[in-house]
Amino acid sequence: MPPTFVSEPLLPLEGSFDTTGMSRGEPGVPRRFRWRKREWDVAEVLESWREFGDCAHGSGERYVRNHAYRVRTTEGWVLQLRFQRTFGRASFTRKDRWRVFSVESEGG
Repeated sequence: MPPTFVSEPLLPLEGSFDTTGMSRGEPGVPRRFRWRKREWDVAEVLESWREFGDCAHGSGERYVRNHAYRVRTTEGWVLQLRFQRTFGRASFTRKDRWRVFSVESEGG
């Protein structure tokens, strides 16, 4: 199944963040979250990467804009989760920084 773009906010459940990533200065991937009126559990992180963007003021510096994670849930779904590191007028609110970006496969 090709990935299906969804870009919908998810709500990380309190106390479910992976502290290992946080110790490296990355956002802690939520191991439990609410999305589409359900609670989901992450069984494993399959892949992770960062996306960079240029400085908005033309300094030539590049900054991490998003952290992306390809995860498998306990129900077998493969999702791409994203954390938007920066926010501003054109961005999401702080509350919506975690999103389900795409669905790669649904569990069966």
